[in-house]
Amino acid sequence: MTPGLTFFCELDATALQDLFSNPQIIEDLRVLGAGVSLGLRDLSAERAEIVHRLNAAEIPVVAWLLLPEAQGYWFNLDNAPEADAFYADFKTWTAMHNLRWDGVGLDIEPDMREMKKLAAGDLRALVTLLRRSLDAERFRRACERYGALVAQIRTAGYRVDEYAIPFMVDERRVGSRLLQRCLGLVDLAVDREVLMLYSSFMRPLGPGLLWSYAPSAGSVAVGSTGGGVTVAGAAQIPPLTWDELARDLRLARVWSDTIHIFSLEGAVRQGYLHRLLDFDWSVPAEPPLREFRQVERARKALRAVLWASIHPGVVFAGVITFLWLVSRLTHRRPSRS
Repeated sequence: MTPGLTFFCELDATALQDLFSNPQIIEDLRVLGAGVSLGLRDLSAERAEIVHRLNAAEIPVVAWLLLPEAQGYWFNLDNAPEADAFYADFKTWTAMHNLRWDGVGLDIEPDMREMKKLAAGDLRALVTLLRRSLDAERFRRACERYGALVAQIRTAGYRVDEYAIPFMVDERRVGSRLLQRCLGLVDLAVDREVLMLYSSFMRPLGPGLLWSYAPSAGSVAVGSTGGGVTVAGAAQIPPLTWDELARDLRLARVWSDTIHIFSLEGAVRQGYLHRLLDFDWSVPAEPPLREFRQVERARKALRAVLWASIHPGVVFAGVITFLWLVSRLTHRRPSRS
């Protein structure tokens, strides 16, 4: 059975119009039965015109909400008010242009500005992240506000998708909030969690990452085929080859009936979109067991750290006990006969 495909598309209005100036793209999407998660980098008439064309072709379109880079771009703990305001503008824009949406996507990632500073070696950004992680009230307020936003979107009749970093699964498993508070993330209760399992960014362990986290995903996102915004040198990372994309699609299909592909523009540029029309989904996936085992070990170590963050007393007692035992063994003298 062919899974449902959704392509992320993260272009500005001019590049978006250039992309869809080729009518074959909409035809290929229609034949594939695929949808588009459209990054709303602006609320322009030009972008609305593309949505109208997709609506007319009965191609499902998800409104992927994004903020200006000056506000962090992705949603996070520190821009919940801006996220609320953007959603209000989105509703007005949608009504003005009579647009139809298959759902609304919330991209929960660290502040783009801080990620760029960290990538440039600015340690002050790291200090800022650590200081904010101690602010429990900041975390509480943001969680409440985003929870209310999800409820508001649902009340409007939309399915809510969350595009999530996979490590959130490990944090949720042990009941920690360390990553959320340090990185500015929010673990939302949504209708579908899409885990971003982009193997191109994790070579050579990428397939193992996908195979490890995919069982926990509401939908698996594979990539990257190129495109999207550039952060921390991502533009220098080679996109997936066709064979790598085919491998990841088959691995994802084992665990999910819906697969997201990042990105549409990259798939078009590389000729992958049209090749997917004849893709043979019956070829069995080959589990990447060696890479999987390495990723699983790393995940166990991560969960241990996260568990320790919420049980400092137990960890402290264990360290003291260990040091006491070492001391006893070190100073024990052999008995005289």
